[in-house]
Amino acid sequence: MYNSLRMKIYGTAFLVLFSLVQFSCNRDRNHPGWDYFPDMFYSTAYETFSENPNFTDGMTMREPVPGTVPRDFVPFGYTADAESRARAGNELANPFSPAAAVLDRGREVYTIFCAGCHGIRGNGDGELFTAGLYSLQPKSLTDSIALSLKDGEIFHTITLGLGFMGAHGSQVLPDDRWKMILYIRELQDRLPGPAGSGPQR
Repeated sequence: MYNSLRMKIYGTAFLVLFSLVQFSCNRDRNHPGWDYFPDMFYSTAYETFSENPNFTDGMTMREPVPGTVPRDFVPFGYTADAESRARAGNELANPFSPAAAVLDRGREVYTIFCAGCHGIRGNGDGELFTAGLYSLQPKSLTDSIALSLKDGEIFHTITLGLGFMGAHGSQVLPDDRWKMILYIRELQDRLPGPAGSGPQR
């Protein structure tokens, strides 16, 4: 009899615990259940673009401290104008040589960021233009004008943009820009041409 009573008590306790576990895990609009550390589960932080009474300007998103730059960001001391572009051509030199691994990376980055407009071979016949998605034909990277550009000028153009081409400095790392330029030079070198008409460096 004692064992029978004890089994009934254990059985009842198990059912109560099982019910508590079963229903405490339920969550809907009428029965939210229980939260472990609700102050961590429900964030009290302000959303990025929401108003914030803690600052005098009422903005949650703050501007960077003057004079600071993001980690791994390399400041670019040039402006988006022709004079600055020419200066970049005279002052900036490609720190990489056209090794196989460098050209492979340059081709990879070019394919991602440039081929859609300038084409796989750099002739300005990318799919965005040929499919009619872009009305203006992009510049050829293999014509006489592109051949006359120095590496620093191309780097300046990739970084800050030129004409209808947008700036890619925030998308492509500086090292990848230089590697991409070497790949563009390889595309130019593949073209037949008169002696002495090779690209500038």
